[in-house]
Amino acid sequence: MGHTVRGTTRSPDRAVDIESAGGEPFIGDPDVVATIAPSFDHVSIACVLLGSARGPADGIAALHGTRLEMLLGRMLDTTVRGIAYEVVGSISSDLLGSGGRIVADVCADSRIPFELLDQDPADVRAWLDAAVSAVSRLLGAP
Repeated sequence: MGHTVRGTTRSPDRAVDIESAGGEPFIGDPDVVATIAPSFDHVSIACVLLGSARGPADGIAALHGTRLEMLLGRMLDTTVRGIAYEVVGSISSDLLGSGGRIVADVCADSRIPFELLDQDPADVRAWLDAAVSAVSRLLGAP
């Protein structure tokens, strides 16, 4: 039996890309956590894939800092029981490392399994294999 994948995007124009890849599109903005929170309904594993996010530097820093903390707090009150966070991408490795520590700390405190995706997304095949493996491990976690 397969699993449903819900993908979020800021742009309604990108929703068709998610749908054509077999996913369920959801329009939301990670800069406004309240617009993303409803996407967690009936979700077991959340993948935070913002390692190559684009935008102003202060906005990117917030996505991997204060916004990430808010996002994780919202996830704790949902059905989410595992979190994968991308720690490699085109943005600062220091920023992604800091975000990874936030995820590790919040998940450890809440006893929620997590995975840090450390495969370079530029190698699409290797990244996909690593992401699928991480989600599979989270699905099997107690």
